Amino acid sequence: MAKHGKLQTSLEYAAARIILSVVGALPLRQSIRLGQLFGRVAYRLAGELRRTGEINLRLAFPEKTPEERRELLKGCFESLGRVLGLFSHFGDPIESIMSGVEPMALERLQAAQKGRGVIFCTAHLGAWELTSFAVAHLGYPMSVIVRPIDNPKIEEMVDRYRTRTGNRTLDKFSAARSMVKTLRSGEFLGLLFDLNALENEAIFVNFFGVPASTNFMTAKLALRSDVPIIPVFAPWDKTRQKFLLQVNEPIKFESSDDQEADVRELTTRLTQHFEDQIRRYPDQWLWIHKRWKTRPKGEPGIY
Repeated sequence: MAKHGKLQTSLEYAAARIILSVVGALPLRQSIRLGQLFGRVAYRLAGELRRTGEINLRLAFPEKTPEERRELLKGCFESLGRVLGLFSHFGDPIESIMSGVEPMALERLQAAQKGRGVIFCTAHLGAWELTSFAVAHLGYPMSVIVRPIDNPKIEEMVDRYRTRTGNRTLDKFSAARSMVKTLRSGEFLGLLFDLNALENEAIFVNFFGVPASTNFMTAKLALRSDVPIIPVFAPWDKTRQKFLLQVNEPIKFESSDDQEADVRELTTRLTQHFEDQIRRYPDQWLWIHKRWKTRPKGEPGIY
């Protein structure tokens, strides 16, 4: 079993390296186009992921026709392919990578910091790995909370890219104290907010009108540390043929004497903000993730 596990790890790593090498051998724009083609092929082959996406899109957009939802799901796979094309160049000279990026409203990061910590929050929308990578290169390095990839060889490779511009990564399963320390030190803390959360770390708030198990730690950290939450996204702009590095206004909130109510209110506001962004780019979110997997007690499973 041990030998088989090591062999599988090595084969997966070799496959990942080959794919990245093939896609990354082209200039950046051509790699992105090739990635989109890979995405179209993956849409045809990934039956189970496609089924999950179909269920999610029915929940989120019941008013759309099956054909409209199918086009959004195809777009989701193409978006993942574009991300592959971009990621395959993360070892290139930084200037080459940034040629495919258009930063927007970076001054909001400086205005938000003012000598205190900042929670940098993003979603699996467009090129999410680019958000922390590019922002760090532009002068705002951060500690990024990540879930380690099961394959340690692939994890090591991805981590090299994630930390290349000055970021550091923290394992989400042991990062509680480090997150607080980062914010108290006046630094940036990077979090992904939009995935299904386990019951012991979540509350249910509406996401596209459907109760979704949502991590409340982002709100709790912001309230306890009295730091702003800055949403940052990197959607693909078809007209410019670039990824837009969008720094949004801080999520506004005021604390009261009721911490539980404050956490729920801020989590709800943050979820609504993310939903609004996804509605702007509905073909670029990760619809193949089982976002509504955890259900309120007594409710049947969705998937």
